[in-house]
Amino acid sequence: MFSVNRRRGCWAGISAVMLILMIAGCGGRSETAQVTAVPVKAVKVIQQDIQLTNEYAGQVQAKNEVKIQARVSGNIAEKLIDGGDIVTAGQPLFRIDSIQYESNLLSAQAQLAQAEANWENARIDSERYQSLLKAAAIPEQRLTTQKATERQQEAVVASYRALVRKAQDDVNSTLIVSPVNGRADVNAVAVGTYVQAGSTTLVTVSDLDPVFVEFNMSENEYLTLRQVAQNDVASSGWGENVTITLSNGAVYPLSGKVTQADRGLANNSGTLTLKAAFANPEGILIPGMFARVKIPGVPIKAAVLVPQRAVQQILDKSLVMVVNADNQAEPRPVILGEKAGSYYLVREGLTVNDTVVVEGLTKVREGAALAVTVVTPAELALAINP
Repeated sequence: MFSVNRRRGCWAGISAVMLILMIAGCGGRSETAQVTAVPVKAVKVIQQDIQLTNEYAGQVQAKNEVKIQARVSGNIAEKLIDGGDIVTAGQPLFRIDSIQYESNLLSAQAQLAQAEANWENARIDSERYQSLLKAAAIPEQRLTTQKATERQQEAVVASYRALVRKAQDDVNSTLIVSPVNGRADVNAVAVGTYVQAGSTTLVTVSDLDPVFVEFNMSENEYLTLRQVAQNDVASSGWGENVTITLSNGAVYPLSGKVTQADRGLANNSGTLTLKAAFANPEGILIPGMFARVKIPGVPIKAAVLVPQRAVQQILDKSLVMVVNADNQAEPRPVILGEKAGSYYLVREGLTVNDTVVVEGLTKVREGAALAVTVVTPAELALAINP
């Protein structure tokens, strides 16, 4: 009996010791977790002079877009281009059946020849009557009447000459040529189609070098840009050095210039419509293409800048996580200004002496110990003017 109770006592003691060790072990792991630093990447807040960039949504337009119509009616006898072809000014595009117009020309030429013969006869009679009048062989009234007949025949000749020119012009107009350099659209009429003079559009040709990019800006932006240009003695005018980014993110290699502005603000939106001209020697820009327009804006001295990826938006507040002197996370509210490339302009809340977390934010809580790796803007592909 004593032996059994003794064994039970030993097992109870061992169990108690194991329980104490387990509790101690768990407590040790909890304490270790609390002091483990969170690995993050951080960058120094920068301060430098910048020039803000104004961005607008734009659309490429042809400088000249011509809807080509025939000057004479008839069936298309020959199509000399394919849809999408590059054409030059004066290049033949279509030929209309010209048989009817050639017949009209021949008829007008015949009538002109007859009228010229009648006029020549009247001129000869006038000369003969002039001689007879000098010999007193006819009365003066006879010569006067003949002179009137000669002038009448001369007028008939002028009328038929006009008809011949009209008929010749109709024949020439059966060959339709491009009035501009550009690209033809793909909706050109087919051979055999009957076209009505001045009504049927045969093809549309767009001049693609240069092209316009049309966009809208607010009244305040327009006034600010004009003021910036007036204050910059090195500037030749506002709307210079305009750049565009295409829908695939590629920056178009040539810069443009604002060349046209609407006569007034749009009544329904209060915006001003502008057009910037861009050279397009390679034909990259085509009408209808989307483009993000960028215009140099207001210069700012000693701007404080923080990467956009460091900013957290919570309701209507903007916060950044600052690395304090003890390498702990310190949330800091900031007041932001405009975007400058990959950065925000900071109005209030940060100085050039601060370091902010840019990677690992989801794992960081206020007061957490941080294992900080300070990186450069270049390592994060950050740029003020991308």
